[in-house]
Amino acid sequence: MSGSIADAISFFRLSCGRWRSQRSSHHLLHRRAEAGGSFIEVVELEAADPRLEAIAVLHGQDPAGLVGGCRVRWSGSMAWDKAGEAHEGESVFGLIPSDERGRSGLLLRDRGYAETAPVAGHFAMDDRDGLLLTTSYETMNSLERFSFAGPDVRLRTSTVEGLSNTASFCVETRIHSETEPSTSATEGEAKAPGSPASSPETACLSALGW
Repeated sequence: MSGSIADAISFFRLSCGRWRSQRSSHHLLHRRAEAGGSFIEVVELEAADPRLEAIAVLHGQDPAGLVGGCRVRWSGSMAWDKAGEAHEGESVFGLIPSDERGRSGLLLRDRGYAETAPVAGHFAMDDRDGLLLTTSYETMNSLERFSFAGPDVRLRTSTVEGLSNTASFCVETRIHSETEPSTSATEGEAKAPGSPASSPETACLSALGW
């Protein structure tokens, strides 16, 4: 992707739209890799949006520090899911920079993924314009890095340490059609016999909820 990304809110604006995510998660406990897929929709919210202001107050932060945020909706599945099990939800988050360039600061969410209570994480952009997100939950910590390989291709790597230890890699491609794609993780794949059932904590944990 040509050109530089000035700040974190610009990175999120580039992320707005509809995406298909293909994930490979490596579970250290089971010593196995698990495939998965998600449909993601990201909508920009202005800094003055009442939902963002409420989140800032909830976390004890001054709403005047908000530069914007997003509403994220996701729906997906993983190869180890039981019949009828799916991973879906919706979350709203806002950004409050801690530096003048807007490249690092707090990411405030109305709910976590591993835990449904509100959660605050930290964001920082590296020297290659990748976005790093760190989130601490009661029983685990997550670190994610997002980067653009092009305007319609985004890459994500993540690690989770704590109650479950996983490493994941995702390729996310922008959807330009109006039809919502299938999120089946096992299209064209056979589910391995005896595969353990997945859980939200081990399958789809993400600071952003997708």
